[in-house]
Amino acid sequence: QVQLVESGGGSVQTGGSLTLSCVGFGDTFSRRDYHMAWLRQAPGKGREGVAYIGDGNTDYSDSVKGRFTISRDTAKKTLYLHMASLKPEDSADYFCAADGVALSPSTYKYWGPGTQVTVSS
Repeated sequence: QVQLVESGGGSVQTGGSLTLSCVGFGDTFSRRDYHMAWLRQAPGKGREGVAYIGDGNTDYSDSVKGRFTISRDTAKKTLYLHMASLKPEDSADYFCAADGVALSPSTYKYWGPGTQVTVSS
């Protein structure tokens, strides 16, 4: 059984930074090729893929490219999302997801419960 648990959300002012963490439970999280992503959902909007890592590659949505960085520590079975230069429009619930395709939310099989990020102006 795969389980994901996010942490690190909170409130920050515009221009600030936050780092989200996601601990995975299951043997597959030690694989460097395992496909994982960070996705977000703002109030009243659909889920949006923001960062992806897998097969030695990373990808980002245009809205966060250059500001967010996805990384992982396979020994700790932990996925990270470092977010810098935060904007109010980055405010959302952020989810860690595993076993999917690129930035496509509907393809991900496993999801964490989410962590909330609020960016104030």
